[in-house]
This record gives sequence, structure tokens and C-alpha cells, in this order.
Amino acid sequence: MKTVTASELKRMILDDRELALLDTREERRFAESHLFYASCCALSRLERLAPLLVPRRGARVVTCDAGAGEAARAAARLDRLGYTDVSVLEGGIAAWAAAGYVLFSGVNVPSKAFGEVVEHAFGTPSVSAEELRAMLDAGEDPVILDSRPSPEFTNFSIPGGRCCPGAELAYRVHDAAPSPETTVVVNCAGRTRSIIGAQSIINAGVPNRVVALRNGTMAWHLAGFDLAKGATEHAARPSAAGAAKAKAAAARVAERFGVRGIDRATLDRWRAESEVRSLFVFDVRTREEYEAGHLPDARWVAGGQLVQATDRHAGTLRSRIVLVDDDGVRATMTASWLVQMGWRDAVVLEGGIEGHALDTGMLVPPVLGMDEARMERVASGALAAATRIAGGATITGIAPDALASALDRGEADVVDVSLSRAYRAGHIPGACHAVRARLGRAFDDRSDPGVRGQAGDGLARALGGRHSGRMLVFTSGGGALARLAAAEAAAYVDAPVRALEGGNAAWAAAGYPLTAAEPRYLDDPDDVLVPIHEAEGGMEKAMNDYLDWEIALPGEVARDGTAAWLRTARGGPR
Repeated sequence: MKTVTASELKRMILDDRELALLDTREERRFAESHLFYASCCALSRLERLAPLLVPRRGARVVTCDAGAGEAARAAARLDRLGYTDVSVLEGGIAAWAAAGYVLFSGVNVPSKAFGEVVEHAFGTPSVSAEELRAMLDAGEDPVILDSRPSPEFTNFSIPGGRCCPGAELAYRVHDAAPSPETTVVVNCAGRTRSIIGAQSIINAGVPNRVVALRNGTMAWHLAGFDLAKGATEHAARPSAAGAAKAKAAAARVAERFGVRGIDRATLDRWRAESEVRSLFVFDVRTREEYEAGHLPDARWVAGGQLVQATDRHAGTLRSRIVLVDDDGVRATMTASWLVQMGWRDAVVLEGGIEGHALDTGMLVPPVLGMDEARMERVASGALAAATRIAGGATITGIAPDALASALDRGEADVVDVSLSRAYRAGHIPGACHAVRARLGRAFDDRSDPGVRGQAGDGLARALGGRHSGRMLVFTSGGGALARLAAAEAAAYVDAPVRALEGGNAAWAAAGYPLTAAEPRYLDDPDDVLVPIHEAEGGMEKAMNDYLDWEIALPGEVARDGTAAWLRTARGGPR
């Protein structure tokens, strides 16, 4: 297994070749401390995340962790899955810090730090929650545009606000605020999307006064003002006149920030070259538009979310990014920010989707390794153990009806390897939750797959002390991760191992209940972040801590020295 030192990795980050830096710990551990350009690619979901973050298997990949061994396991797994240039950071993040380099807390750090730099470089104007409240009380009637996706907006919002996510702002603002005398206020939950959203409209050249709501809905709540719950009002799609204004504005933005377009032939050539140069194709329209028709290889990421969380979607530095919409506006506005963030080959597909063969619905991303966990079905009630075969494991599938019958007879225990957030929201009654990367701890704390036995104390405790060799059934949201987990568990235990066909989705579709009651965990569910409203010390403290953290990011980024876009030039960050 190849390794790199901290100093070697620093040089790799700063050179001109593609690099994917994958932190293989669970998300909460990643958020505690990580490298600036690292993407969270948790070992538990590596087969699902890796093809999204690193589509080209010949790209340079460096895995890292905090010393618990996930990076080496991930590197070995990536090698088995066909990745050809994988190294492990020697000594993990501790070695990086020991070399005098910076570690960051939080998530989406490059994007959030960039937002802070944008505010300083452009002088993005803002108003406080109290100032906005005074404007409303004075009857000024500003247009409040919430730049978050619809689910976030509906959860809580500024009273009177309208949902207008990210890249939609410069597209829809001309109709949302037709009078140049109207003040436009852009907000998000905190800071980044407020700043980027407001500056997008300003860059588009609208004549209105445009401001960001300083510190977003957090500031509104901390000021003691009520938030709206369940709001559904969206800024309308642009009229013909509004769309014409938006297209003219996008053209000016493209010229100012050097946004390039490519034609269909170039895209086809880039696709043909995707084995030697990484390619991401992102459709940045609304989900409804995407589902109605999109390029077959285009992933849907709303433009504002792509800028807000670039590390979640494009995990390979210096790759090619093609942005797609229908008329160039939203793709151009998104590209203008990615170019400034250092993505030199972030381009817009000229003509958008027009004239292309289109797929409908959502793109189903690949899950690697499924051919190594082949599944065959067994008749209801059969309990034959899974068997090892050359090239992988044959995993016996069980249908929802058969599982329901086995549960009624007391013959099965269910282990759910979905994200713990999904498990808490609804799981098969009696199921316990496991973080897949740590399944070995549940089996007599054995980490050696060559040592077999019955499930150990951890699993027995989670199942109420009642496990003694019953059939173990693994499940997950759609069943893919359950198959992989079952293949791994078959190497640890002699008990019969199954994977629920279609996972929890198939269970619910068959009419069986999911419950949020009586959650049971094999170990710490650190696979997701703790929501602010559940934070230790209270929500208000968590909000203030978060805002302080975000505002301080540019200083830490400057000390780190790996973000070239921190150097500013006239017109904004470069």
C-alpha cells in the first residue's frame, strides 16, 4: 500500500494535477477536524460516495483518518474496486498538524470560507435582523428571497419570505422585484448563501438596492423574532421579459468573470477523454425541471447548493465541470462562482439541453462492489447460511413478506445500516442501527474477518439481550448498502445472514410499518452531524458558536495557504 507524508501531500495539493483527498471517517468525526480540501467519504458508504466524488478511477487519491485505520481499509477497498493510484496519508491528520499545517472544523469549509472572502472582496452590503424588522414595521415592503432549497425554507423562514434557491436568484429577481425602488433582501440559515446570493444579484446588474440578511435566520431567531413554519411561497418562474433581462445579465457576468462555454462536440470529446481527465456534468435547474428531462449523464445539483457545498459534489480538484440548464442563465451564474473558487475548467454547455436525447426522473448513481455481493433468493423460511465463493460472497436475499413472517416467529434480528438520521426517522420495528464501518466491533469485538463466531455482546445488547444465532437480516434505505454489509458480516459469523431485498423502501411499499420508536444503536451513531437544535449547551449557543466559526474562517484559510483564490483581484476573488 502506497503512503505519502504530510509534506508530500501539501505539494500534491498545490500542484497542477488532479487530486481527490478523501477523509474516510464518519461525518461527525470529519467535522471535528480535517484538512481544508478533504471531502468526507465515510468508509461506511465508500462504495456509494467514491464514484460521485471521484468518477475517474485513474485519478490520484489520498485517503486519511485520525488513526483508527479507516484510511488503510478504504485504500484497500478502492484498489479492489479498480482505483489505480491510491495512497494513504502517513500518520493521518495528526501528522498533518504535527508538520505545522492547519486543520479545520465544520463542513463545506472551502465554500463557506469563500463566502466570507466574497463579502470582504466585493463589499457585499448587509442588514441586521433588527434593521430588517424595522423596514417591515415601517411598511417599506422589501422583497425577501430565501436562497435555500425548498425543504429548508418550509422548515423555517423569515415571515413574508419567498423561496428562491441560489442560482434561481438572478433568474427570477427581475419579476420578483419589478420596481427598481424595491429593496431586495437575500437570506439563508446563516451567512454563505445570503452573501453569495445577494452578490449574484448585484453582479447581475439589477438596479435595486440588494442586501444580505446578516447571519440569516439564525440572527432573526437570536434577535427574538418569530420564524415562519411551513411556508410554501416561491418566487415565480420568469416571464418572457424577465427571462430576457436575466439572459442579458448572465452574458455580462460571463464576460466579467471569464466564464467559458463549450459546444456539444466539445462535451462529447470530454466524455471520450473521461478516462484521462475527470469530468463532472451537473444540471443546475430545479429538481422538477431536471426530472422532466436531462442529459443522461448529468447529476442534479441545484446551482446554489453546488457553490455552497462543492466538496460534497466535486471531490476531485482540477477536474472538468460542465454546467447545464435550458437557457444559460443559471449555469452561467453558478460557473461564475466556481471559476472564482479556482475551478478553471468550470464551463457552461452552450444551448443547454436543447437538441439532446434526454432521460427523465432522477439519475440513479452507481454503487460500486455490488458484483462482489451477488444476491440470490431463497424460499420463505429457509435459513441456510451464506456461503463464500471466489470473487465475492453470495448473499441470500429475503423478501419483505418472508422477513415479516420470520420476525413474527422470532427467527430473525434486523440490523439497519442506513444513515442514523434516516433510521431515527423510521425503521423496521425492533431493528437496531449499525455504522457499517464498525460492524466488526459488534461481533465479539473481532476485527479479523478470518475469525468467525456468533454475534457478540454489542449486538445482543442492542437487540435486548436476545440474540443467539438467529438469522441476521441487514437492511438500508434501498438495500444496496445492506447487501454489502451482509457480505461483510458473513465473514464474521456462522449465523445465517440475509439482506432485505429493496431495503426499507421495499418494506414500506409492501405495506409494513416503519417506526421511530425504541431506537437501538450498536455504537455511537457518529455518521451524521448533530443538528443545531440538539446541540449540547442549547440551540442559541450553537448558533452563536457557528457564526463565530464562519466569520473566522478567512484567517485560518490564509494560515493554511492552499487556497489560491484567497488572493483577490479587481472584480472579486480569483
